[in-house]
Amino acid sequence: MNLSWMAWTWPTALFFITIAALLTSMAVWEYFSPGGNPRVGILRFETTRGDRLFVSLLGSAFIHLAWLGWVGPNLWWALGLSLVYALGVFRFV
Repeated sequence: MNLSWMAWTWPTALFFITIAALLTSMAVWEYFSPGGNPRVGILRFETTRGDRLFVSLLGSAFIHLAWLGWVGPNLWWALGLSLVYALGVFRFV
């Protein structure tokens, strides 16, 4: 299979490997602890672990896009900010 059109670089591969690892770990966690422990956070509606993962990934995408637009291509600080954001989402949402 020729995937040369995709321009697979190490950052691109690591991104997709990370997403696959997150989804796999969430599936394993759900298998051993079904139900997702729904809770009501600061948004005042019930969310599960999967909902919080989705919100954190979506927010991280917007953080990175805003960083690219306002600061530039050095994304290490955006990654750190995204990790802090994800921790906040899993803790308070």
